[in-house]
Amino acid sequence: MSNSLNGKRVAILVTDGFEQVELTGPKQALEEVGAQVDILSAEEGQVKGWNHDEPADDFKVDGTFKGASVDHYDAIILPGGVQNSDTIRLDQNAQHLVKTGTSAGKPIAVICHGGWLLVSAGLVNGKTMTSYKTLRDDLVNAGANWVDKEVVKDGNLISSRQPDDIPAFNRELIAALSE
Repeated sequence: MSNSLNGKRVAILVTDGFEQVELTGPKQALEEVGAQVDILSAEEGQVKGWNHDEPADDFKVDGTFKGASVDHYDAIILPGGVQNSDTIRLDQNAQHLVKTGTSAGKPIAVICHGGWLLVSAGLVNGKTMTSYKTLRDDLVNAGANWVDKEVVKDGNLISSRQPDDIPAFNRELIAALSE
């Protein structure tokens, strides 16, 4: 694969309990095409991924939500995982990053339960998107048009349902970053 995204920088926002493959899949795909990918979290140190309901690997945190500026990134990725998504949605600094990223028109790519942060940040009203099926009601109640597709792009928002959708999610995100 060509290094078409050299010079692009992407932030992945997570707290402990994220669905590990929803971080590692996009991160690897982006790095293979030359993008730099940073893992941001609420605190410095490490974050723990999960494989569904089982603890998995630790990942080094490259920066904090509070210390990060959306100006340094070309896109933001929000992996799912119930524990991660339920925690991150209340983090005011994470909300600030997705709000300023949206205002700047940067791609915001969300998968599975990751949409909860966008609901809490007030960013889904009028948007067509997908998510893990259990988030459908939350998204609809927040004003989104929910559809059951492997990947949906609405403006700067890219969304997918679950780990099986990662290849389509990656293709759409890389295409958005290539524009």
